[in-house]
Formats: sequence, structure tokens, C-alpha cells
Amino acid sequence: MATIRKRGQSWQAQVRRQGHAPITKSFLKRADAELWAKQTEVALDREDFGIMPRAQKSPPLSDLLFRYRKEITPRKRGEVAERYRLKTLLQHDIARIPISKLTSSAIARYRDERLRVVSPSSVRRELVILRHCLEVARKEWDAPLKENPVHNIQVPSDGKARERRLSPKELQALLTAADKCRNKFVKPVIQFALATGMRRGEILKLTWADIDKDSRTAKIRETKNGDPRTIPLSKSALAVLEDCATSTGLVFPISANALRLAWERTKARAELDDLRFHDLRHEAVSRFFEMGLNVPEVAMISGHKDPRMLFRYTHPKATDVARKLSL
Repeated sequence: MATIRKRGQSWQAQVRRQGHAPITKSFLKRADAELWAKQTEVALDREDFGIMPRAQKSPPLSDLLFRYRKEITPRKRGEVAERYRLKTLLQHDIARIPISKLTSSAIARYRDERLRVVSPSSVRRELVILRHCLEVARKEWDAPLKENPVHNIQVPSDGKARERRLSPKELQALLTAADKCRNKFVKPVIQFALATGMRRGEILKLTWADIDKDSRTAKIRETKNGDPRTIPLSKSALAVLEDCATSTGLVFPISANALRLAWERTKARAELDDLRFHDLRHEAVSRFFEMGLNVPEVAMISGHKDPRMLFRYTHPKATDVARKLSL
């Protein structure tokens, strides 16, 4: 639509059309300005006006990240952690770069800056999210990207896998410290993790309806890889369940945040500052192998789809293998 306004002793006409820069011209008479505006609008509608169309402004990367957070992130099980990493990306200068000018070198600079602040595994997770965001935007959102620039840089590796094991002395110290927790479910959760190899989130979502004491099994409905699994329960796992007073609802009615805080206090009292809750899963799976279970049996309990991932949990000694070969 045209705009006609008085500017001093003349009349200014301005015509706007999407995809074109505004066209402005001044006239001595209002009638001439109106006539010119109508003729210009017709010419633009016919696409025979001799002007260059205005290039569409490329939105910043932040627009894609916001849309990704709104539409894609809620579908994921790791939504909370991903929102935190998206916040980091949005606060960085890279979020203000227009999508059409987003290059591999810009992402490489982001990688190098972040590596000076956080661990390689943290940077890797941030770049994995960015890579997926750009891939979705390129294929489904018509983003002005010919290729995904994250594909052209070296993404940091996760580093060496942890091999933290608990010694008998450390385990006793941990359980003694857990006895001092005001929440009575902290110690049973630790014991159950060591007996089953379940992840913290899996344990906290376990209900009594998932427990079958007759068949000595537990149904894990929500897992990291999305596939439910049923695991056998050892005598020690059943003993933990017997000590729990409740029989309906959650087996361990304690929130994730309450357990996290209690865990930090417990390991501090036990002087095990380097211990992570996930190390209990590593300890449990390692014990399964030491009990003589084979790879398919351990994978069925732990939920690992790739048997190669289980190699980090078993550490055979050459002397033990030599003894077997001599039999």
C-alpha cells in the first residue's frame, strides 16, 4: 500500500512491497503523487518494474535455537540437560551470527573458546545439539544453509572412559555415611544401584507395580535408549526391597534433586569426592562379569545395545586367563 504525505512544499509518495526496498518519490501536487503511486503498485504487481528486489534478511542462529528448544527438545528424555546446553549456546556470541553467514570457522572458534572453560565431553554435547538443530533447520525449516557447518569441524571426543571401582573399604565408608542421611531412602537407593546396575533415573521411576517378586524381576519402562527392559533381581536387590516400608507407588519416593543433594553430602562425609553416582553402575556391571555372566546376559541387565560398550566394565587379569588356559 502506498503512503502519501506532505513534506514541506512537496508531496512524498512511498510504495512498499514485500521483497522490494521501499520506493519513494516527491511531487509538487498531491494528485501527481497519487497517480505515480498507483502506477508503481501496478508495475510491481506485474513484476515489470525496473528495480532490484531487496535481499531477504537472514535471521540469526538464535532464531533456530529458540525454535529447536520449543519444538524438538521437549520430545527428548534428556530435556532438562539439553535446555541447559541450549542456554549456553544462546548466551554466546555465535547465536547472533546470521544463519547465511554461519561458517565452520565460526563454529570452530566457539569450540576452542568453550574448551578453555569446560571439558571436551561438555563441548561435544553442545556441538551435537547444534549439529542436530542445523540439520533439522536445513532439511525441514528452509534455513538458508547449503550444508551443515558442524560436519566440517573436528568435534572433541568424550575422552577416556572412567574405570572407577569401589574398594570394600570405600563401600563401607559410603554406606556408613549414608546411614547418617535424614532421608531413609538414600542408602537403599545406593544399595539397589550396586545390586542392579540401574541408572539413577531408572531407579527413581521404579514403581511397585514394576516389581514381580515371584519371578524375581523388575520392569524398567523408561530407559535411556527408549526400549523398556526386564531385569532379574539378585538376593541382595530383593533384600533392599524387603527393607522398604512402602508397597504402593514409587519404590523409592525421593526426588531427583533431593537425592542429588544427599549424594553430595554422603560422599563428602565418606571422603570420596571423586565418586560419581554413575560409578555405582560401573561397579555393578563389573561385578556381573566377575560373577561369571557372559556379555549377552550382562547386556540384558544393563540395557547396552552395543556389546563393545561393555568392554570398559570388564578388566580381566592375564594371570587369571593363564590359569583358565592351563585347565
